[in-house]
Amino acid sequence: MSFYEYKPGKEYIARLDHFADLLEAITELAQNTKIKAGRFTAIGALKNAKIGYYNQDMKKYEDIVFNQHCELAACIGNVSLKDGGVFVHAHVVLSDDAGNSKSGHLISGRVFAAEVHLTELTGPDLERKYDGLTGLSLWDIK
Repeated sequence: MSFYEYKPGKEYIARLDHFADLLEAITELAQNTKIKAGRFTAIGALKNAKIGYYNQDMKKYEDIVFNQHCELAACIGNVSLKDGGVFVHAHVVLSDDAGNSKSGHLISGRVFAAEVHLTELTGPDLERKYDGLTGLSLWDIK
């Protein structure tokens, strides 16, 4: 195991625009606040969403499509760098009108209403690099 030490820096609270893509909006917030390493949470409601389940054998995401209005019951994630730019990695829990939930890696989601709490982490640059074993871009911590 390798690790870096970070300290919490500035904190930002944002209300996202109606109809924005959730992942793109969080990425834009991180870019606008110049955050290169951070963590965030979000809650709200989405008009639709696409989440993913990572098939470890095939080394690819399988889509789970939510073609209906849903509650964004939970969204957690982190901010780091990938290929020189800001990269946002998020997981969500979504629920339908009957309270049934689905969860997974956030691919996209159209915002009905969403609130985000973003915390900057101060410390070394946190960069993602391709990992051949998993097929994922993971933190490159030396």
